[in-house]
Amino acid sequence: MSIRENFEERESGFMSPFGRLSSESKGRVRPEPECPVRTVFQRDRDRILYSNAFRRLKHKTQVFLSPLGDQYRTRLTHTLEVAQIARTITRAMRLNEDLAEAIALGHDLGHTPFGHGGETALREIYSADFTHTEQSLRVVDVLEKKGSGLNLTHEVRDGILKHSKGYGKIIPDNSEELAGTYEGRIVRIADIMAYLNHDLDDAIRSGVISDRQIPEKCIRHLGRRHAERATTMIHDLIFSSKDKDGELVLSMTDEVFDAMTELRQFLYDHVYRAPQVHREFIKAKKILIELYTYFLNNDDGLEKEMRKLEMDGCHPDIRIRERAVCDLIASLTDRYALDLYAHLFFPSPMV
Repeated sequence: MSIRENFEERESGFMSPFGRLSSESKGRVRPEPECPVRTVFQRDRDRILYSNAFRRLKHKTQVFLSPLGDQYRTRLTHTLEVAQIARTITRAMRLNEDLAEAIALGHDLGHTPFGHGGETALREIYSADFTHTEQSLRVVDVLEKKGSGLNLTHEVRDGILKHSKGYGKIIPDNSEELAGTYEGRIVRIADIMAYLNHDLDDAIRSGVISDRQIPEKCIRHLGRRHAERATTMIHDLIFSSKDKDGELVLSMTDEVFDAMTELRQFLYDHVYRAPQVHREFIKAKKILIELYTYFLNNDDGLEKEMRKLEMDGCHPDIRIRERAVCDLIASLTDRYALDLYAHLFFPSPMV
């Protein structure tokens, strides 16, 4: 018996019936020989961790554009916090921790530079249907490894695609919005738990809001500090979720759920839409629109940048101009987009 087979046997002994056993994965689009050491979900986690797109997350905005302070979150630190929360919850519920971690690490790979401002820009200039969730799936299916993709399992791909529905419900009623695994559904909730906490921290740190503005209801039911809020949310989900008629119903108490909902609305009203934050996103959107227009009309420039990102050998539909430019823009980091804009549009001094 291989190390992998031994681990899969242990999984079947300790995992809840609601967890997705590694040995029962629906498999990959392209079948591969099994690894003698790692399960399929462990391999997916590692493929995501070593991907180009994952490394680029360190220079992509979470909320604040190109923050000067080292304490501010980036898209990478957000991803790691989501993975930690998802692991904690799935471990406590005896679900597949490796599957949850893989989904969490891959959930934002397709996020644009400049956060949701970049996503809005691509909706305006490329397609109204553009979403970072579908772009994340495109990254792992098509754009990584010069067009061969990461060939992830069905369960991880499904979890990445359904990790978010914009400003939808924290726990959706519509089953079509839910991932097919409980691990994927937990990542969606962990994503919201993570950004509610760290975006609030960063907003206070930046001076956009003060801690005195936090709704009293949120403090009373969630806590005043980051650790208190995170612990309350995680414990509430773990202890409120129940087996009902052979299904695991993920739920929270009314007090905590309502407080989380109010905190999210507070962040949208006073942070994400704050004038000083919105002004910077307007500038960022202008940069991306001008870059998009430039590459739409410049073959050599587009091919050069695609080679730099190791995306020059992608799926044939990359040759469709608008799709190729969209993939390029979505893959840029904040820092690189700013440098590229300066290089292309700022005059160079003569020496």
